[in-house]
Amino acid sequence: MATEVQAITLGQNGPTVTPLCIGTWAWGDKLFWNYGSNYGESQLWEAFKASLDAGVNFFDTAEIYGMGLSEELLGKFMQQTDRKVQIATKYGPLPWRFTAESVSEALTASLKRLQVQQVDLYQVHWPFAFLMSQDTLMNALADEVKRGRIAAVGVSNYSAEQMRSAHQILASRGVPLATNQVRYSLLTRQVESQGIVSTAKQLGVTILAYSPLAQGLVTGKYTLENYQEPKDARRFDSRFSRSGLEKIAPVISLLRELGEKHDRTPAQVALNWLIVQGNVIPIPGAKTAEQARQNAGALGWRLSDDEVAKLENASRPWLG
Repeated sequence: MATEVQAITLGQNGPTVTPLCIGTWAWGDKLFWNYGSNYGESQLWEAFKASLDAGVNFFDTAEIYGMGLSEELLGKFMQQTDRKVQIATKYGPLPWRFTAESVSEALTASLKRLQVQQVDLYQVHWPFAFLMSQDTLMNALADEVKRGRIAAVGVSNYSAEQMRSAHQILASRGVPLATNQVRYSLLTRQVESQGIVSTAKQLGVTILAYSPLAQGLVTGKYTLENYQEPKDARRFDSRFSRSGLEKIAPVISLLRELGEKHDRTPAQVALNWLIVQGNVIPIPGAKTAEQARQNAGALGWRLSDDEVAKLENASRPWLG
């Protein structure tokens, strides 16, 4: 049974979505996530269904995830449900893409894989556009909004200054910049100290927070007591080392304490902390139905101002 989930508008007048989005980087990705070895299409279908059952129908993908397979799987799953599904995908500004046509062609290919006529949010995956100017890029995106193939335009990994510039170019075409997708969690708060969060608020841009669970660090799953060297993409992250885990212990302990108080998991508390900021939508990944249900447990309740302040204080070392 779908729970009633409060909605949030992307940017000033973009689509209305759930305040939690499901990330699908791992859907079809063999390189980082070993897709096909310990999970496959049937698990992802169950994760998709469980998300919808829990009232979460907003999914984030990219043409580059699984080299298009992530979009294809979402497209296939959407055909198998009559429920409304909202999709955010991303355009990769690659070196050989330097014309407005290349943006249009990339979007056409994404829409085809997703089997839709329009995508709710189309984001630029990273700020360096190589031979294409931001001007050409943003105007090409504005053209697609006018054509009706994109409902809202977003960027990803843009600094405060880059966001302002994109916002300005789009505004001259009467198109608001809806979102900026950045790495943001209790253990990665640089977007606050870099002025990205405050600039977004000022411009009416919604922050989409990827890696909101710091790749699992805030779940409490990784501790010194049961230390094991990670085998996937996490092995490149020093925070998963012994000394890294030692440093985060106070934050994990507070997440556990607040979780017990609210009858929630540490991960659900960490996601709720982001949601309560307002103007922030966390994007946790989900490869299984259980993970999808766990994610949804971040909704339908809220941390008190005092608890938010405690977490803010405990995680201050990660502002820099």
